[in-house]
Amino acid sequence: MSDGNFVYRHRLFTRVWHWVNAVAVICMVMSGLMISNAHPHLYWGEFGANLDQPWFNPPTFPAWITIPSGYSLAIGRHWHLFFAWVFAFGLLAYIVVGLINRHIQRDVALTRADVAPRHLWQDIKDHARLRFAHGDGAVAYNPLQKIAYGGTLFVLFPLVILTGLALSPGFDAVTHLTALFGGRSTARSLHFVAMSGIAGFIVVHLALVVLAGPWNEIRSMVTGWYDTRSHDRPLA
Repeated sequence: MSDGNFVYRHRLFTRVWHWVNAVAVICMVMSGLMISNAHPHLYWGEFGANLDQPWFNPPTFPAWITIPSGYSLAIGRHWHLFFAWVFAFGLLAYIVVGLINRHIQRDVALTRADVAPRHLWQDIKDHARLRFAHGDGAVAYNPLQKIAYGGTLFVLFPLVILTGLALSPGFDAVTHLTALFGGRSTARSLHFVAMSGIAGFIVVHLALVVLAGPWNEIRSMVTGWYDTRSHDRPLA
């Protein structure tokens, strides 16, 4: 749908999910850092304790980036679990609605043309050189954008949810997810890796929003309307 120079780029449900999901992920990351500070060591296998050899020692995160800002493992867990459920049910709703209205098939799914070596290599070079498309060509998702979104939606998000559930003794007693991931410590490590990947995606996403023209990008995610007269490119 278009109105002169404006194209209706994001439906209402997509916009609502985007902002609710943004709040949920930020709160999960900040409360997760508080949880990490309680024992900032990662292990593989079933168990992990102070005398064991960790494969990674995350830093102790400063108070200003954690929830709560003062040390409280119990409160951090409450925040983390609450927003984890908001995140999980929001993702489920997004996927179901996206399949029904064909947003996922139309905008996120890769086509043969997208993964053609010459096309993919050109998109990589365009990103590296920060070459921005304009007009109607700036509306469709590009191949690297589809790969990033698809990988985050269908790999990182489900992995962080499943490993989080595996860390719940009550849920694991019914599903045995911990054993599926090779042990509680392995599930915790994969949970940290997945959330680190999500955090990395957010950093790149925000950087590309700024480079692509933040006003037009943010307006389209608030109102749904994207101005094709802008020289922005929706890389973010």
